[in-house]
Amino acid sequence: MKRQHRSGPQRLLGCLLLGLLWAHPGQAQDSGERKIVKKLEPEYPAVLKRRGIGGTVRLKVSVRADGTVKDVEVLGGNPALADAAEKAVKQWKFAPGGESTLTIAVSFDPNA
Repeated sequence: MKRQHRSGPQRLLGCLLLGLLWAHPGQAQDSGERKIVKKLEPEYPAVLKRRGIGGTVRLKVSVRADGTVKDVEVLGGNPALADAAEKAVKQWKFAPGGESTLTIAVSFDPNA
């Protein structure tokens, strides 16, 4: 199946709409292309939470056919939060299927 790519304005709008869905600290949203069977929530670094530092980390996740995570690449976000997000997503398990690459966004809200 061929994946359709969005143009700049469409991608920005999509990211903004997804951003509205994130309401909890350390919560992750996936692109909806593959079911998550096991999801470990990231550990919010205490010092960042106390200082009110939050944000969203975007990750590119390569998934093997058996559903295990093959590789995680940080696409953007606060580097201090990216480490926590990356460590958690590496432990996720997806439903079996063909090898695929997903974009995952992990949101950290210090006020939640």
